[in-house]
Amino acid sequence: MDSTPRKGFSRRGFMQGVGLGSAAGAGLLESEADAQPAAGAKPVGPGEVPITLQINGKPVKLSVEPRVTLLDALRNKLNMTGAKRVCDRGICGSCTVLIDNKVAYACSVLAIDAEGKAIQTIEGLSAGPGLDPVVAAFVSHDASQCGYCTPGFVMATKGFLARNAAPTYDDVLKGFGGNLCRCGTYVGVRKAVLEAAKTARGGKNG
Repeated sequence: MDSTPRKGFSRRGFMQGVGLGSAAGAGLLESEADAQPAAGAKPVGPGEVPITLQINGKPVKLSVEPRVTLLDALRNKLNMTGAKRVCDRGICGSCTVLIDNKVAYACSVLAIDAEGKAIQTIEGLSAGPGLDPVVAAFVSHDASQCGYCTPGFVMATKGFLARNAAPTYDDVLKGFGGNLCRCGTYVGVRKAVLEAAKTARGGKNG
């Protein structure tokens, strides 16, 4: 059969072109380009570096590798195991803490990036003479079963009520989409949040 290319295109020519392109690409990638640091940036690591974290109102000194998350620093370096590792992907909310009074997933924040910021964990709620109102509300409404997600829910509640002091049930329903409970104790959690809000307002409705 006549193998003359028609209309300027042939399978043989195409394959030859691909081969040349691949070879050229391979040559270009033989040497890796070095990333240029940002102006004024000081590289750290890969070994441990000293940092000071402000945790529950107190400075805490420790050394961590730059890749270590705040969750791992809390649990493995400081033995503060209230924040739980569950998904480790910033989805379930079990590692929730407050950073500068804002809700944050500790598994998604590097410890070195949290330096200089006010960090509040579930352990900080036990500093007072009695139960924190949020903790008391969770106990009152049996808002924990296995308890694994409870510290995250409690801290998320603290952050939520700081933004919304008088939430409705619908507000609570929408406001906790980032925290998951494997036991399905959502009704108790929502009632606990509303009771904690009422207690913070002095028991007044509305």
